[in-house]
Amino acid sequence: MNKVTINNRTYEIIKNEKDAIDIDVLKDKITDYYDSFDYIVGDYAYGKVRLKGFNDKGNKNFKPINDIANLDKYIQNSCAFGCKWFCIKKESNKD
Repeated sequence: MNKVTINNRTYEIIKNEKDAIDIDVLKDKITDYYDSFDYIVGDYAYGKVRLKGFNDKGNKNFKPINDIANLDKYIQNSCAFGCKWFCIKKESNKD
């Protein structure tokens, strides 16, 4: 499985560490707030998923704090050690 559809939007699975993706949970968590992000990263702590949006530098909404190039740093510094986590990339709309 390298693609998932959540709320009528298709995402490519970039990373699914420890089988972290749960589509049923994400359907309630991923809202239109995340539409402006190229990537959504989710990590689990205390049995709950926490989401964060990231962008490529070419995105008009790019900010250094959300630079996908810093994903490894974010996982290392902001997530629980050894937690399960995932990264999905939004596919561009064809319309």
